[in-house]
Amino acid sequence: MTATDRDFATYELFIGGDWTAPQDARTSERSSPADGRPVGRYARAGAAEVERAVAAARHAFDDSGWPDAPARDRARILRRTAELLEQRADQIGRRITLELGKPIRLARTEVLLTAEVFEYYAALALDQRGEVVSRHTSRALGLVLHEPVGVVAMITPWNFPLLLLSWKVAPAIAAGCTMVAKPASLTPGPALELARVLSEAGLPDGVYNVLTGSGGEVGTALAEHPGVDKVAFTGSTEVGQQVMVAAAKTVKKVTLELGGKSPNIVFADADLKQAARNAYWGIFLNSGQACQAGSRLLVQREVHDDFLGALAELNAPSLVGDPLADQTMIGPLVDEGQLRTVMDYIEQGSQQGARLLYGGGRVERDGLAAGFFVEPTVFDGVTNAMTIGREEIFGPVLSVMTFEDPAQAVQIANDSMYGLAAAVWTRDLDLALQTARSIRAGTVWVNAYHDAGLPFVMPMGGYKASGIGRELGREGLQEYLETKSVHVRLGRR
Repeated sequence: MTATDRDFATYELFIGGDWTAPQDARTSERSSPADGRPVGRYARAGAAEVERAVAAARHAFDDSGWPDAPARDRARILRRTAELLEQRADQIGRRITLELGKPIRLARTEVLLTAEVFEYYAALALDQRGEVVSRHTSRALGLVLHEPVGVVAMITPWNFPLLLLSWKVAPAIAAGCTMVAKPASLTPGPALELARVLSEAGLPDGVYNVLTGSGGEVGTALAEHPGVDKVAFTGSTEVGQQVMVAAAKTVKKVTLELGGKSPNIVFADADLKQAARNAYWGIFLNSGQACQAGSRLLVQREVHDDFLGALAELNAPSLVGDPLADQTMIGPLVDEGQLRTVMDYIEQGSQQGARLLYGGGRVERDGLAAGFFVEPTVFDGVTNAMTIGREEIFGPVLSVMTFEDPAQAVQIANDSMYGLAAAVWTRDLDLALQTARSIRAGTVWVNAYHDAGLPFVMPMGGYKASGIGRELGREGLQEYLETKSVHVRLGRR
């Protein structure tokens, strides 16, 4: 099943509840990374549209009464959004596949997971509360109140174009904020489809606005804009640093979910088959284009050979293919630039002494030559001193490292500028928890990777250069709230 001419879509900007074209009528086109077929045309916002979108969000926050809407109203909108997303999982999932190249089964799953995020924050919208300080003195009460932060600029990446946006939009709605979304220029369609869903779900005009266009032009302008109270960004550490500098000009609140080079640690007593399966998809899910990808695989020396054998058994050429085919599990990289970047890292790995176990080339069989497909690639003998062991590749490249004991495993794991995620595989609970506590990362899975069954109730974020703040869980809602202290004197002076 391949893309057809009927898949081509044209989108305008979404500002103040209306679809509108930019005043200079600029547009950009997107072609499928799987076969080069054009799949969409999108409006390109400029300075004038940034002003209009911020003004719409500002009006919705300052003048419409939305921040003070009853919690049940916000919860109802969030629940209805979840229902509509579930109903449109095929349609929106196909849009994700067309623009990103994510296999259609995984794209549908992304939409369904997004629905769960909105359902989760619908429940939290009904369970927001402050605190009372009542026992410090009999002559005073203290009230700790939580209020929506205001207008939020949301700048999101292309690798999970709907799910990562929902991690911001859903808690922002639950809190009573308004927002301007700036999706990645490679995959803007899902953010625009979400605008349709939110509007149908009853979200008031101006609460959710979408500007498509270049990050340098639109994203920077939003981060600097004095009418924006907070910036929520997901992307590379380098761009996150630029966003932070831009936001600092007006002392905005920021949350940054940035890059990673996550260690996946396998001890000798682990269930090797389960660990191998999770290690494989820990890196090759979404063609390795995931910030939490388990790109450094640390294997205890005594099981090194057995584990790599189990890992190799999972690799099959048939996993890579047309992303619109239901059997495909690994699709193309997002564009030619990412393809060149990944191939350059593979070349550096070989040049710097890592041993290529398999993969390392483009996939050009079965009509895939027109796309940006790369074989799942595994290097052994990697160290943190090598480029492929140190830098985030954002592609299907796994770096295998060997360790002797728990202390060395932790040392290797923490020897990184990043601290986004990690995993530990062992049957020894004490070893698992001691190792998890020692790793400098915001998320640590034990005997799992990517998901242990607690997808949205746990906060997610990074240490070190992997970010600031947290998304998901109650902590993710708190990022969209300001804290106010009210001191009440009782009795006469």
